[in-house]
Amino acid sequence: MKNSEFRLILASSSKYRKMMLERFQLPFETISPNIDETPKPAESPVELAIRLSIEKAQAICKQFPDAIVIGSDQVATLGNDPIGKPGSFVKAQQQLRQLSGQHVQFHSALAVCKGTEILSRNVITHAYFRQLTDAEIDHYLQIEQPFDTAGSAKAESLGITLMEKLSSDDPTAIIGLPLIELAQMLRHFGLNPTLKAGLI
Repeated sequence: MKNSEFRLILASSSKYRKMMLERFQLPFETISPNIDETPKPAESPVELAIRLSIEKAQAICKQFPDAIVIGSDQVATLGNDPIGKPGSFVKAQQQLRQLSGQHVQFHSALAVCKGTEILSRNVITHAYFRQLTDAEIDHYLQIEQPFDTAGSAKAESLGITLMEKLSSDDPTAIIGLPLIELAQMLRHFGLNPTLKAGLI
């Protein structure tokens, strides 16, 4: 495969995933997949995230069958209940009060496809929130304003101070794009971020 032949597409409009993929220093483009993200009857939050990551990748793969396409979706759960994006200060405040002292699982579903071949994986991050005071919650929210983040905590910045501990096979997974797993998948398709020009 020559350098001019590979095309890498991130099937996402997320600025966070875009920033994460830029770490690989490979040329890529972003295309937002137009898919229905409505949960199916009796579908769990984790099943939804895995399905959406696959459908996002496949939607763009159908348009560009010669490209390597990355799809990803993330859901946070407390027990079996999904934790959404708060959208406002008050809802984030309520959310962090609920998560104080709790064990939250962040499921970062990842899919990579080329043509009709697809690889899929769910990388789990276990986040253990400290017992948080109202003063800590309010200060954090005023500084970071994580209203577009599930769980109201950005672990890549000040949100890490809300945690007692984090546990995951991939420390990048909680931000929304598991880069260790992604690099392995890309190598499967002949694209190695650790080599010059990314070509195997």
